[in-house]
Amino acid sequence: MTMKKTLFALLFTFASASLFAQDASQIRLGLTAHPNFGFLKVENGKGNGLSTGFTYGLMSDFEFAENYCFATGLTVTTINGEGEIINFSPYHTAAAGANTAYNVKYKMQYLQIPLSIKLKTDEKDDMKWYGQFGLTTDFRIGARQDVEQGNTPLADDIKATDNTKFLRAGMIIGGGVEYRLSGKTSLLGGITYNNGLTNIAKKPHSVKNHFVALNIGVFF
Repeated sequence: MTMKKTLFALLFTFASASLFAQDASQIRLGLTAHPNFGFLKVENGKGNGLSTGFTYGLMSDFEFAENYCFATGLTVTTINGEGEIINFSPYHTAAAGANTAYNVKYKMQYLQIPLSIKLKTDEKDDMKWYGQFGLTTDFRIGARQDVEQGNTPLADDIKATDNTKFLRAGMIIGGGVEYRLSGKTSLLGGITYNNGLTNIAKKPHSVKNHFVALNIGVFF
């Protein structure tokens, strides 16, 4: 399936879900744009600190009962992470010796669809606190890499779609607060941890990327 067909299918699914929910629940739509801090878990190596990424797009709450809602959306999410990988393919050669460490930075961009349940408190002083738990389904729309061995650069911001996977799944948990500005308009702020469940690299490597997001958005 081409990227255009994938985008069309996702938008159609999201629009259909919104129309279906109109008769049974209150729908809230909003926009979000916020930073995230990504890191890697490497099976044959180790992660190396935090790398800044960014998320922007649409968020939506389908309120099916008082203080309970199904939270979803459609965002473009960049997850960056850096790690040390042993004998990193395709750059490793026999001349480098066994158990050679390569410093690799993954710069992944996904079309992300969260599927989660959000639990809210009663409103007090125009504020509602919430907790959130669920999953994300991520479709790769970009992948680039930096690679170094020792102090020698081997690749600088090269395209990496051939050695990364198209699909990523994650588990999210988080919380925050909504502050009502006026009417149905409210400001959202919170924090979310997204734990990568699937390998983002192709064989022979196993790499998972995770991130912490500082959620900022506005519901209308």
